[in-house]
Amino acid sequence: MKKRFIALFSAVLLTAGTLFAPAKARATNFNINFPINSEAVELVNLDTGSAVYSKNPNEKREPASLTKIMTYIITAEHIKDLKGTKITVSKKILDELSGTGSSMAGIKVGDIATAYQLLNCMMIPSGNDAALTLADYVGGGNVSKFVDMMNQKAKLLGCTNTHFTNPHGLHDPNHYTCAADLVKITRYAMALPYFMQICSETSYTYKPVGGPDAGKGFDLCTTNRMMLNSDQKYYYTYAKGIKTGHTDESGYCLVSTASADGYSYICVALGSPSIDKRGNEIDTHGEMIDSRNLYRWALTTFELKKVVGPNDTVGEVSLKYAWNKDKLRLQPEKSYSALLPKSVSTSSVIITKNMPNSVSAPVKKGQVVGTATLSYANQKLTTINLVASESVDRSELLHTGGVIGMIFSSVWFRVIAIIVILLVAIYIVFAIIYNRRRKNLRKVKKYRRM
Repeated sequence: MKKRFIALFSAVLLTAGTLFAPAKARATNFNINFPINSEAVELVNLDTGSAVYSKNPNEKREPASLTKIMTYIITAEHIKDLKGTKITVSKKILDELSGTGSSMAGIKVGDIATAYQLLNCMMIPSGNDAALTLADYVGGGNVSKFVDMMNQKAKLLGCTNTHFTNPHGLHDPNHYTCAADLVKITRYAMALPYFMQICSETSYTYKPVGGPDAGKGFDLCTTNRMMLNSDQKYYYTYAKGIKTGHTDESGYCLVSTASADGYSYICVALGSPSIDKRGNEIDTHGEMIDSRNLYRWALTTFELKKVVGPNDTVGEVSLKYAWNKDKLRLQPEKSYSALLPKSVSTSSVIITKNMPNSVSAPVKKGQVVGTATLSYANQKLTTINLVASESVDRSELLHTGGVIGMIFSSVWFRVIAIIVILLVAIYIVFAIIYNRRRKNLRKVKKYRRM
């Protein structure tokens, strides 16, 4: 029974000291006052990592040439010297793309180009020929091996709705991703060598370093009309890169970024209609219009506001076993700032606390005691840890008294006490009966002697 008491006390103390792990923040979806052409959209602030607008962000869709962002990643991570590595364009690669209606950079069989040149040819004019050449080289002549690397990388980046079957994005029913996954993929790529430099160029002059046409160059132009000031229908002065995509099955797609006034955003727009019900091509690029409108809206609507700081008091809990102190003040583990409309005060952010009724000393400063969920306009912003604002030692006298009190108030003690009382009562009854019988026996013996 002693062991049971010890186990009970240990469980109680562990429960009192339990730490609450923070939940992951969800995307906030603010209202917009304009239509969206694309079937799936994710607009994320790069400074905070929070989404300010989403539409079907986890819906699986064909990415078309947005695939080449992952192709860039695998190439850059397996070729250390991009500008010094020379690759020969093979006939089998160009033959594989013959008749596919692919977007081509115009590289030729026998061209010897650096990996850096081929990356430019792949990302700026969206050359499938460059993409397949790079995949063949990195895969050691096996493009399927390269595609396996793409899928492995997607998993490592936390993509849950992505599967690639080729390095260029031509139609395949098993080739898909989603807007949320493309944000993860692109943000990773943005930190790689030359990526943003290449994606932000509007033109590039390709000159093979070897082969029959060595030194003979021609100009390539970006497919991203948001960066071309000659096309005022789509041009957006703050836009940079990143990649366009289009097949009949995918519709018009675009991943882009924009920065202004110290704020940066990434926008993924997938599935803007490119063919009408009659099968006729739609000239209007809704994905570019969507991206431009969303950037303008976000950059003029939001600002980063400090909601809570590390020294702010968010709540109090009762404190046990501390001498002359019965309350513990809780603070945020760290500062948290949120993107909020400029006209909104941080007092509009609702803080919902999740913390125990009490904690037991000793407590260390910074120890996680509970959590607080921050929300605005009925939408969750994030969940933060609440920590002890100070260290508090335990009073052994109060702790011992508390343990004794716990013993007397525990269910096990009450059960045992009842059992003991019953056993004592039974013992007394049996003792009385036994004594009476002994007295009777003595009387009988005495009577017989007489």
